[in-house]
Amino acid sequence: MLFSDAEVERYARHLVLREIGGPGQQRLKAAKVLIVGAGGLGAPASLYLAAAGVGEIVLVDPDAADLSNLQRQVLFRGADIGTPKVEAAAAHLTALNPHVKITPVAARLDPANAAELVAGVDLVLDGTDDFATRFAVNAACVAHGKTLVSGAIGRWTGQVGVFSGRPCYQCLVPEIPPDAETCAAVGVVGALAGVIGSMMALEAVKVITGAGEPLAGRLLIYDGLAAETRTVRVGADPGCAVCGGGPR
Repeated sequence: MLFSDAEVERYARHLVLREIGGPGQQRLKAAKVLIVGAGGLGAPASLYLAAAGVGEIVLVDPDAADLSNLQRQVLFRGADIGTPKVEAAAAHLTALNPHVKITPVAARLDPANAAELVAGVDLVLDGTDDFATRFAVNAACVAHGKTLVSGAIGRWTGQVGVFSGRPCYQCLVPEIPPDAETCAAVGVVGALAGVIGSMMALEAVKVITGAGEPLAGRLLIYDGLAAETRTVRVGADPGCAVCGGGPR
């Protein structure tokens, strides 16, 4: 896969990195990534993956940009209010890097369309705050052998994990928590979305290029108030309804 002179200059800082170089940048250009949710996490993640030169980004989100989004969803502008997020995102990401193909899907990912969306990509990022959607994404990733980069935020705390086969996301969260919170209900500091969304993009770049050690089977937890991080290992649940022997 050849690069134009403009691409060589654009990706120069990647090309000189020993862990990425020409081969890694070619893998990025050949990759097709699905980002579920163009919100607080999907916005920075998509910006960095487009800037990194991922060949195609499929963005899935059913909502329109709203004034209340602008505090943390840095991909959008005031002029985008009322426009479907994926359409506004496609325009901004294309302006950022015309070498990247952006495929907008103005729909909610659910069990009915998850398989079709996941099967045709190389990697999946999920930054939604809806557990039903998270479970549908995870089940499709396990069924089709796709690696999942999962991120979540709330208040001042965020987390990032990478799931490939076993353990899967549902080993970590077997059921929808009865006290599940959303950013709309409890709030979230805007910059935290940038921190966790950027971490998701970084893990995606590592997975695609083979650089370093991704957070496979691990969960990184970031406490923004205390400025502390810790990493915990996620064990495979033998009774998991998705990747284990439990009832499906």
